Amino acid sequence: MATVRDVTYDILRQNGLTTIFGNPGSNELPFLDRMPADFRYILGLQEAVVAGMADGYSLVTGEPVFVNLHSAAGTGNAMGAIANAWYSHSPLVISAGQQARSLVGPEAMLSNVDATQLPRPLVKVSLEPSLATDVPRAISQAIHTATAAPRGPVYVSIPWDDWAEDAGESSAFLASRVVVTAGAPSAQQLADIVSRVEASANPVLILGADVDAAGAGALAVQLAERQRMPVWVAPSASRCPFPTRHPCFRGVLPSSIAGLSGRLAGHDLILVIGAPVFRYHQFQPGRYLPSGAELIQITSDAGEAARAPMGDALIADVGFALQALVSSVSVSSREMPLARALPAPAAVSASASADGALSLEALFDVVNEVAPEDAIYVREATTTNEAFWDRIEMKHPGSYLFPAAGGLGFGMPATVGAQLASAHRRVIGIIGDGSANYGITALWTAAQYRIPAIFLIVKNGTYGGLRSFAKQLGADDIPGMDLPGLDFCALASGYGVRSSVADSAAALRESLAAALAADTPTLIEIPIRSTPAS
Repeated sequence: MATVRDVTYDILRQNGLTTIFGNPGSNELPFLDRMPADFRYILGLQEAVVAGMADGYSLVTGEPVFVNLHSAAGTGNAMGAIANAWYSHSPLVISAGQQARSLVGPEAMLSNVDATQLPRPLVKVSLEPSLATDVPRAISQAIHTATAAPRGPVYVSIPWDDWAEDAGESSAFLASRVVVTAGAPSAQQLADIVSRVEASANPVLILGADVDAAGAGALAVQLAERQRMPVWVAPSASRCPFPTRHPCFRGVLPSSIAGLSGRLAGHDLILVIGAPVFRYHQFQPGRYLPSGAELIQITSDAGEAARAPMGDALIADVGFALQALVSSVSVSSREMPLARALPAPAAVSASASADGALSLEALFDVVNEVAPEDAIYVREATTTNEAFWDRIEMKHPGSYLFPAAGGLGFGMPATVGAQLASAHRRVIGIIGDGSANYGITALWTAAQYRIPAIFLIVKNGTYGGLRSFAKQLGADDIPGMDLPGLDFCALASGYGVRSSVADSAAALRESLAAALAADTPTLIEIPIRSTPAS
């Protein structure tokens, strides 16, 4: 007899989901008991950290990842991280243990009441099989749904007494199934876009996270060069889809209607690839498009296309679409955009500064100097946006991760998950002191599994992003904005991670070089001077 548990492990194995991120509870024990030797279990101390680590791992590998949560409570803890995975199109296959079937109705302790409703609307599908023999098929459905375009998290609630049941003969077909998606634009659709681009007097290219996720950054470079287009990264960027030192690169667009439209003034065609139109944040109303401009969006997400307030949309595989465009557009006679002027190096002292703090500009100058050119940056420090994009050179695919939903708690665990997935690249987390505490227990996982992630804690003693928004909103007297008394080196020591304080450029240079040479995790606390968020 093949049990539901045995068949499920076989399905996971055949689909490459042999790394499990979890925090076990009683409902999950029958699944985890005697876990096959070719699987590895990565323990996180709280479910938000578990899901965040899995998200970072999936964003780097580009592959689905299996997550094991504890019933309703664990799912609730993980919801902020699931929101990030939803907006970054991360294919997390999330399982949650359910009480024994006979105890769900009377709502025994640890029942996940109305389990399929709990994670919605932040999952593509939410399942609780109606009988034990359907569990393997539900797991198979979840895997293929998570990886179909647009990718995203899925959820399966599984009663714990299902695992020992006979899976039935029909389950034998599940492990070997292959489901693929193809979505290239038709010849007519492609010809229409090409003709509009080539007829434009002043087109602009805007790229989103899905370009980087598709590994299509080099194609985006070719398209920009052939049509001599300036390139912006879409607002609220969660990945970097274009080399930041390329002559066509212009930066990241602001996340307000008026601000974005103002930056694009003068362009008659706006071509958006792999991004929503648009992920606004700050409320600054205005025209959605500058006067005289048209917009074309190419996205793999039908929901993004449907809810856009302006422009035409083509739903297609982003990589295929870019390849087709590059193969079809002519070389424009327009002048190549002039490269942006690089910022002047920050003035720093070789010794500790008078106030024991660095400027953000000095911090990123040192990081850009010392870090490997293929470093992966995980950034969750809201006050660092402008200085980071101005001063950090990123030219390799998959070099940047940011919480796609905007909620805090992504940075620490995603740094761990990304480094676990990156055997040949170093991962540097740039985390604000406010953000770090949402996922601080990720340090324990990094220490226990000897994951050599580097955590740069940007410490300004306040919620800097909130202070900026308070100023914009005219809110002058807000409680709970300051964060005194935090000692990140002491916290790191308690979790088994070595640490230091870098209060000068020289100290940061030395500490970061040592961290890069180490094969264990390192935390560096960096006092900075508070600056407004961009």
